[in-house]
Amino acid sequence: MRKRILTLLLLAGAPLTMAQADGLLRDILSSGATTGSTYLTFKDNKQVVATREDAGTFVASEGSIRGPYLEARLRQLRSEHPHLRATDLELARALLSQSQ
Repeated sequence: MRKRILTLLLLAGAPLTMAQADGLLRDILSSGATTGSTYLTFKDNKQVVATREDAGTFVASEGSIRGPYLEARLRQLRSEHPHLRATDLELARALLSQSQ
């Protein structure tokens, strides 16, 4: 008798049709994709904010305090644009003047 009741309770809690199970799977996958997308956007924004903070410190100290995020961005800019003749201070000011 207990086995029957337990089986009935388990069946009542499980999706009854393949369509319901498919909908549940889609909801789970959609939720995961949204979470992943939000994380990637948030992570990128955190790097932009950290780079701007480093650039602000660099400009305020007239180039004597160099942060790691700014250093990485300057290296990236110089490798992508080898013809660039701006100083690090000029590039830091340009980074600060960009709108987010």
